[in-house]
Amino acid sequence: MAPSIPRLVVAVELKKKPWEQKLPLHNRWHPKIPSVAEVVTGEVFRVEMVDWTGGAIKDDNSALNIKHIDLSTVHYLSGPIRIVDEDGTPAKAGDLLAVEICNLGPLPGDEWGYTATFDRENGGGFLTDHFPCATKAIWYFEGIYAHSPQIPGVRFPGLTHPGIIGTAPSMELLNIWNERERDVQTKGLQSYKLCEVLHSRPLANLPSTKGCHLGKIHRGSPEWERIASEAARTIPGRENGGNCDIKNLSRGSKIYLPVFVEGANLSTGDMHFSQGDGEVSFCGAIEMSGFLELKYI
Repeated sequence: MAPSIPRLVVAVELKKKPWEQKLPLHNRWHPKIPSVAEVVTGEVFRVEMVDWTGGAIKDDNSALNIKHIDLSTVHYLSGPIRIVDEDGTPAKAGDLLAVEICNLGPLPGDEWGYTATFDRENGGGFLTDHFPCATKAIWYFEGIYAHSPQIPGVRFPGLTHPGIIGTAPSMELLNIWNERERDVQTKGLQSYKLCEVLHSRPLANLPSTKGCHLGKIHRGSPEWERIASEAARTIPGRENGGNCDIKNLSRGSKIYLPVFVEGANLSTGDMHFSQGDGEVSFCGAIEMSGFLELKYI
């Protein structure tokens, strides 16, 4: 008997904001962000996701939305997803999840993406002295290929992958992250206090309530204020996986992730049609909305 089609556990509506979704998205890591769905080990399931900016970048010829993007809001993630065995027993701290990517791609009807150079005054990049102004190229997908009206004569096959996939940290691990990154920020600024460029940019993205979204936790409540002030930004990769941008993490590959909280609470997002090695311009991939079909084995 043929297997059933993958169950859709997280759906997105591209005309709605991330916080307006039926299962609201989140853009921070914290053990208290509640799960929005549950899957059973061995089940193939489907997760949909918006692009990393939550739809802030538009399919047009203007780079103004790149120039003025609020980077405190990124990345928007789908989940968390709770993992249980067939008997209902949740994954537990100390387990190791093996996650297989069975299928992935752009959302039907939204087969486009973008590459950008961020403005010197808003993020910049490694080569910001050479490319100080915001730029944007739109890419249109035709199967495995992408082409851009801003870069005529170029057509290439992509290697689609999620930029972010990770499990929720424990409170103990979250405290380690925050202490470590505060230390980087403090000592880094002292070491480079004579360097105007480095001194003017953050060396770590510390917890901030600005731009914070915590899924099902309602903004303005005492619980929201406390968790938002502790929750880790999604910018760096860490012990839970997270923002790793591994271009070969594509169809047919597996990723092994540690479990720190009951149920694992896995989240994913930041879909890329393709990406080079590194992000010297800050946005080093073709960013897009998309879907993943996953299986825990």
